[in-house]
Amino acid sequence: MEKDRRVACPRCGAMSSFIPENEWRPFCSERCKMIDLGLWGSDGYRIPDNKPATQPDFDDESGFKQS
Repeated sequence: MEKDRRVACPRCGAMSSFIPENEWRPFCSERCKMIDLGLWGSDGYRIPDNKPATQPDFDDESGFKQS
């Protein structure tokens, strides 16, 4: 018999069973799983870029890159 391990849902924080019978694990429900999937699909989760932003070298008048 497998012990019922409880974990917090990554989306809402509700406790849910982390067992094979929980088809949405580690989420507590299909709703939380789909919300999380939607965030991944719409770039809601991003790894921050610590590099300074650089501007391309464009000529102010023509809009083309200077040589």
